[in-house]
Amino acid sequence: MDIKEILIDAICRAAQQSIVDGAFHAEKLPQIILEVPPQKEFGDYATNFALQAARAAKTNPRTIAEAIVQRLSESWLEKAEIAGPGFINFYLKSDIIYDRLAAIIEKGETYGDLAARNDGKIQVEYVSANPTGPLHVGHGRGAAMGSALVNLLRAAGYHVASEYYINDAGNQIDNLAASVNARYLELLGQTVDFPENGYHGHDIIDTAKRIIDGHQDEYLAMSAEERLTIFKELALKEKLAALKEDLAAFNVHFDQWFSERSLHQADAIHETCEFLKGNGNIYEKDGALWLKSTAYGDDKDRVVIRDNGVPTYLAADIAYHRDKLERGFDTLINIWGADHHGYICRVRAAIEAMGYKGDALEVLILQMVSLYRDGALVKMSKRTGQSVTLAELIEEVGTDAARFFFIMRSIDSQLDFDLDLAKSKSNENPVYYIQYAYARICSIFRQAEENGLAFTSQAKLNLLTTESEIDLIKKMADYEEEIAFAAKDRAPHRIARYVHELAGDFHSFYNQCRIMGVEKDLAEARLSLVKAVQNTIRHALNILGVSAPEKM
Repeated sequence: MDIKEILIDAICRAAQQSIVDGAFHAEKLPQIILEVPPQKEFGDYATNFALQAARAAKTNPRTIAEAIVQRLSESWLEKAEIAGPGFINFYLKSDIIYDRLAAIIEKGETYGDLAARNDGKIQVEYVSANPTGPLHVGHGRGAAMGSALVNLLRAAGYHVASEYYINDAGNQIDNLAASVNARYLELLGQTVDFPENGYHGHDIIDTAKRIIDGHQDEYLAMSAEERLTIFKELALKEKLAALKEDLAAFNVHFDQWFSERSLHQADAIHETCEFLKGNGNIYEKDGALWLKSTAYGDDKDRVVIRDNGVPTYLAADIAYHRDKLERGFDTLINIWGADHHGYICRVRAAIEAMGYKGDALEVLILQMVSLYRDGALVKMSKRTGQSVTLAELIEEVGTDAARFFFIMRSIDSQLDFDLDLAKSKSNENPVYYIQYAYARICSIFRQAEENGLAFTSQAKLNLLTTESEIDLIKKMADYEEEIAFAAKDRAPHRIARYVHELAGDFHSFYNQCRIMGVEKDLAEARLSLVKAVQNTIRHALNILGVSAPEKM
């Protein structure tokens, strides 16, 4: 248990004993929430529990607070004071803080890894961009957020698998083939009408050029139908390979790449529709098949098979989500763009229509990214005149800065990405500030070795008495709780904020507390503290998919 959990448990026992003793009466008490006071003179932790309990107890909150304080007798508690209308401020003895630091040090590099949970399997599906062109910065934010969420959930003890859904069937792939074919013919001097729904990116021209190399006559002599069939496969293979390469460069890797084509090949879409017809949730109207989605909260029923027999995108998505659930996943987390918000209700309705719980599906909506350079909005790539690609962003600011900037704001808030700040080597750049703290720690250990000092697990931690040292210990003591809450809330941005604050506490410590040139016992104690900070920063950066450089 961490410090907060120990204190919450003590407050809970004191409140229950107060009820038993008749100090106040209440059948149900609110959750106990502890916060760090804004000013140190108000204690190490504070709670408004008495104010929240007053309504249920029909008692003055100060009466409840006084009853609780009287029944707190923990040896690690220096004192508890009542403030204002019923706030309780807690002042801890130093022993509990040193015990907590010793436990953190003992866990070493695994500090932050919580115990395994037994509450089912989670699948996180993210990015899932059509393999018809390069990933852009919007996809990049989804990639950073999704991979960080997977890392976070695993650290919190959840059983998690990540997946990319490849949209390799349907009109978009036909349009990809037609676009490549048009550019191919243009490059060979022919005049063609470019497809109305074709893809205009420069990458399509590059693909056509590569096809021409060595195969010009062979493909030109074919019929248009034969050529489109071949170009579809060549282009899809190339785009998918480029997509995987960009994601790998961005520290994004998937446990599973799931092909939409496999649903068609296995006849899973037809089987799913037949299943829904069998349980009365699909009906025929005007030659088409309709899902009774209004029976499960949707605003209207949805077509799943058109009157020409062609499945809609929804039909494939229903079959895909059925496949996920049949693979044994209990919770499906999908990260979708803001333009998919209206799609949530119909997919959840389909899940319920198949006999599963609708809340098995969690959808995180990813808001837009705006790039700024020199204070001005950047709309287009300098190189192609199209949207800025993820590869271009990585080239300009680096993987670490791009990932951190994408993650540091909540997924449901719009993000203004300052390219100049991301590239700067200053304390104003949050990722530089954190990485510099880590590199500085590595430098401390190199200097310590040169001076004959080394980290030891037997250090006299009670020598750490300065305010900056105590602040560092308290901050690290909160890390595992932060992991648990961030995972529960699906909020990796909380880890970005936490590690930035921890780096700030470390820089303050470094500026105030010497390690070299002080008495050996104190130097060893401070090295132990620094080792714990090093492990905690690295663990947090690993969750974010950001590197921890030893030199800068």
